[in-house]
Amino acid sequence: MMIQKELTMKAIIFDMDGVMIDSEYAYTAAIKAEVESLGHAISEEYIYGFVGTTHEYTWEHIVEDYALPEEPAVYIEQMLEKREQIVLRDGLKTYPYIHEFIVEASEKGYLLAVASSSPKSEIIRTVEHLDADVYFNCLVSGEEVEHSKPAPDVFLRAAEMLGVAPEDCIVIEDSRNGSLAAQSAGMYCIGYRDSQYPEQDLSATAKIVSDFRDIELKLVK
Repeated sequence: MMIQKELTMKAIIFDMDGVMIDSEYAYTAAIKAEVESLGHAISEEYIYGFVGTTHEYTWEHIVEDYALPEEPAVYIEQMLEKREQIVLRDGLKTYPYIHEFIVEASEKGYLLAVASSSPKSEIIRTVEHLDADVYFNCLVSGEEVEHSKPAPDVFLRAAEMLGVAPEDCIVIEDSRNGSLAAQSAGMYCIGYRDSQYPEQDLSATAKIVSDFRDIELKLVK
């Protein structure tokens, strides 16, 4: 059944990884390869606990948990090199119907933003790859705010840049950390679930979909 709240929103804020592009597998593989190259075993379950957070947040915890000798920035650089090799090999994998949904939302009058923990360069590359850069009013990276998801900073910054109150924003998120951030921001959150990955706790969302065609949008008034 359609949830009436969705019909009164003015803006849609997209997470990127796991919502616009299927990239979680590349980050997971890169983190796993980096930690294992240092002689440590690391589980995918442990890595998935950081989905939705910034690289800095992730590696601060990994460095502490595994007593690694270098600063997080050293491992982030090496991880990103490994991740880039995976992307060059496989290409950017976009989710079905995401482009059509973005176009429909824009045509129906929604203001659109991306608010991702990923670097700004990755966000720009993704929206350009989707041929969707003309539809977005702003792009916000976790690099630009003080606190990583699950803090609400990146979503609140996006709402501020859009000139829209938080309660008038829909957020689409795939992770526990991201959905908690949206909830803390006072925004209406739709969970996007990809069944090929371990199931994230999306109990902070209002509803969960696995197909963008299941999100109905009304004209913004």
